[in-house]
Amino acid sequence: MKYKSIGEMFFAKRTDSPDKTAYMFKENGEWKSVSFEDVIGRAEQIAAGLSALGIEKGDKVAIVSGNRLEWALIDYATVSLGAVLVTIYPSLLKEQVQYILNDSEAKTVFAEDDIQMDKINAVKDKLSNLKNFITIDVKNSKIDAPWQGLDKHMESGASTLESDPNCVTNAVAEVSLDDWLTLIYTSGTTGEPKGAILTHGNLLSNIEGGLQCLSVGPDDTFLSFLPLSHVFERMAGHYLAYYAGSTIAYAESIDAVPVNMGEIKPTIMASVPRLYEKMYARVLENVELGSGAKQKIFHWAVGVGRQYIHKIMYKQSVGGLLQFKRNLAYKLVFSKLAERVGGRIRFMISGGAPLSGEIAEFFGSAGIMILEGYGLTETSPLITVNTLDAFRYGFVGKAGPGIDIKIADDGEILAKGPNIMVGYYKKEAETKEVIDSDGWFHTGDIGHLEDGFLKITDRKKNILVTAGGKNIAPQPIESNMVTSKYIEQFLMLGDKRKFCSAVVVCSEEPLQKWADAKGLKFGNYEELVSLPGVEELVSAEIDRLSAGLASYETIKKFIIAKALFSIESGELTPSMKVKRKEVIKNYQKEIEAMYE
Repeated sequence: MKYKSIGEMFFAKRTDSPDKTAYMFKENGEWKSVSFEDVIGRAEQIAAGLSALGIEKGDKVAIVSGNRLEWALIDYATVSLGAVLVTIYPSLLKEQVQYILNDSEAKTVFAEDDIQMDKINAVKDKLSNLKNFITIDVKNSKIDAPWQGLDKHMESGASTLESDPNCVTNAVAEVSLDDWLTLIYTSGTTGEPKGAILTHGNLLSNIEGGLQCLSVGPDDTFLSFLPLSHVFERMAGHYLAYYAGSTIAYAESIDAVPVNMGEIKPTIMASVPRLYEKMYARVLENVELGSGAKQKIFHWAVGVGRQYIHKIMYKQSVGGLLQFKRNLAYKLVFSKLAERVGGRIRFMISGGAPLSGEIAEFFGSAGIMILEGYGLTETSPLITVNTLDAFRYGFVGKAGPGIDIKIADDGEILAKGPNIMVGYYKKEAETKEVIDSDGWFHTGDIGHLEDGFLKITDRKKNILVTAGGKNIAPQPIESNMVTSKYIEQFLMLGDKRKFCSAVVVCSEEPLQKWADAKGLKFGNYEELVSLPGVEELVSAEIDRLSAGLASYETIKKFIIAKALFSIESGELTPSMKVKRKEVIKNYQKEIEAMYE
């Protein structure tokens, strides 16, 4: 590997490209930029401040904050010292924050604002190891002891650097590939969180492997909006982008992503499938509103684009006529879509959940490549990824450099390589359950290989076995159902049952438009989904998207949830994955009624 630690990688930009823009963020309605030199200087002050507090190699430092420049600075400051960053989602409840702070034995915490400070203050007496309390957003925070503002902390760091200019860089030199980098608590869809231990070598192997697969460089601009607390964004939109010398722009919020795309004009973006699903639904909605002639041109263009991208996918020659038609299709139809995402996108990355092959193929046909990958927190995260040179729709790509994958006898995907975690913190038994004596990590996912490409079937624990003995993988069916503009979330049921059913969450905005067009009145989401005709609308969508399913896989009955699934209700993890058991528990009465 080129570097022996993330800190060494970070400080290398001081000589490689000090004046280039490293980060962009919006402040008071204007985009501000920060150079690599400036970023390194600020992070070095934070690191020196931590050192002055007695933080040493191996100590745990926690951060509970949303995405912002300071998150990146605190990360690099912490890991440069050889300390271990403990990431905490800002959406977690105070009891969950308390658990992670205590389990990780964090000595220092950085809290974003008053909201996060209040959570920690509420459980402060129950935190056994925490000694240092620092708040990031000093403008809006009322800072009382034991809290200190990040600005004061950095002043302390600057003083430390004056007396010992090499205190941080000397610490960087002592960090090696095998040293722990971070503890990331897997929210999990079951059980208490487990802290996955990842080393500098784990992440650097993944970064360098990712860069071998994907062409990324100093001319690229990433738009970052997925939570940095999640390993997917931290590796792809944070470490990998920085290593490559790219510019990272922080979106104002997830809702602001469409606007920010137009302003920043990114070349690369990483997202979970839901963004692409919404983009797809919006395109189809606009097409439906167009004239018959426009609809005809659109569908012709999609057909041409599909022919073209399949030639590329299977490395076949593109004839002159097809190339001409594809260029025309782009000019007439797809150029407008490209402009909506900023006009400079080279590719997008999808991960964190399964992406419908139909959606990936549609955008590929339109000239916007969505490269789906696969991995877990415990694998840093990349195991496989599609690339511009080797991709297949409906698959999650080939194994990354240095990573081996194999399929166990029961269909479970196993992975081995330099990206596999050390284990779960203070959980030896749980570690042995997932990493066998030969070093293979058991992912818990079912899948198969075709020509080296991996296809995910489902989570092992999610496979439904009907009363008739039929095995059903719900994930592909659920992923297909949410391609409907009216369906936000879809949970398929049927384990040990005579037929399959579902809990459906409707997409609020499209359903509001449908209701408004019919002149129907409603006050809130529950009233909206209870309107006459909604059940029939959803039923028609389910029937349409069930074409091609075996009879035993089709949804015979469903209920519409009266509220959106949320983290607060316990139905979603912080990374927005549905907790199957929680939904079933919350809707037990309605589910049982479907089977009476």
